[in-house]
Amino acid sequence: MNSFELDEVCRTSPPPFGHPILKYFGFDPKYVNLNNGSYGSVPLPVHAECNKLTLDVERNPEFHHRFTHYDIQAQVRQRVAPLIGAQADECVIVPNATHGINTVLRNIEWENGDIIIDFNTTYGAVSRTAQYLSDRPPHPSISTLTINFPGTHADIISKFRAHVKSVVDSKPPGKRAVALIDAIVANPGVLLPWQELVKICKEAGVLSVIDAAHAIGQELNINLGEAQPDFWVSNCHKWLFSKRGCAVLYVPRHNQHLIKTSIPTSHSYVSPGNPPTFIEQFNWNGTMDFVPFYSVLPALRFREWLGGEDKINEYCHDLAIAGGKRLAEVSGTQVLDPDGSLTLNMVNVELPLSGEIKWTPEIKNRFSEKLLKEHNVFAATFYHNGKWWARCSAQIYNEVGVQTSIFRTYDVMTDVNNGLRLRSSVTLSF
Repeated sequence: MNSFELDEVCRTSPPPFGHPILKYFGFDPKYVNLNNGSYGSVPLPVHAECNKLTLDVERNPEFHHRFTHYDIQAQVRQRVAPLIGAQADECVIVPNATHGINTVLRNIEWENGDIIIDFNTTYGAVSRTAQYLSDRPPHPSISTLTINFPGTHADIISKFRAHVKSVVDSKPPGKRAVALIDAIVANPGVLLPWQELVKICKEAGVLSVIDAAHAIGQELNINLGEAQPDFWVSNCHKWLFSKRGCAVLYVPRHNQHLIKTSIPTSHSYVSPGNPPTFIEQFNWNGTMDFVPFYSVLPALRFREWLGGEDKINEYCHDLAIAGGKRLAEVSGTQVLDPDGSLTLNMVNVELPLSGEIKWTPEIKNRFSEKLLKEHNVFAATFYHNGKWWARCSAQIYNEVGVQTSIFRTYDVMTDVNNGLRLRSSVTLSF
């Protein structure tokens, strides 16, 4: 039997975290992955279980899609709901967080005078969705709150409260305000006090849409029943080890009437005034490969075998803190969040690159080519608040070595022909 079959693996004891766990992932041995946050990584035992599920579907596609599919979908909702402090009938599975956010925003019946609140750090596809809605009739407007890091949760809460008050005071009577809030910002990879921001929204009568793309599998003790956001969505394929793409969209029962249609519209759609079909619409809204949705089940089994959510995240968080400090020491720079209060399993480290060099698509591509094609390593790089940063994801297969830290050595950027100059002659070891 394949040694990576999940049943076989679960009958053994897990190895210690760090490089010994790499054998359970399919990486090229020469590749160093520090960007789990973008795409996630499917463990081999989960992948093997997904292959079995695919074969099961193909044995009788007709029977599967008419009967078995719905049973598995229900199991996924029942298993994922306790992780986020929700009820199973408040959760549906969608392909990714961007899809979930679009589902929410495109179901809102916008009017002229409505206002969408976002941040300068809002994920690009989400901010572009807001812009698209603003560009087309009836043209809701956008009000952007700028937050810069380093910073504190107290500062963010204070600025957000003032911004929301300004928006609510300025909008025409009877018009709607909707706030797009990150649970964990993509770049920089920092935790926001989203529960407190939700409270501010509730007090002001503002709908809260939480982009929690990085949350499930990285943020512990998520209790949506207590936090009560109006909408919340998180990718399972980033930190939970499911197959790409899979995300959970949470809509509390009292808001499900606002989500009139899945995207695309399902055959289970009903006109307003009829009994709602929230779950039914998302159970099936077009033929596709549903195995990524099912993969939540083996992913959670694998995580339980590893020791559970607390053990996994304690290791990854401690590694992010230690790895960030080591990288800052080697590069002669600093981490974005010195006291660690905004850091979960992603750490942001300043790059020794002049802040006078601004972000362009060409520079982004140069970073990617340099890291991936020449050094077979990757961490997300970005420009924020006048400086260049690397966002490094700490996962259970990473570790800080004695002679090298969590990246392998590489020159960040030395292409003077494109105006990229290091502040000093430094190489970064991760």
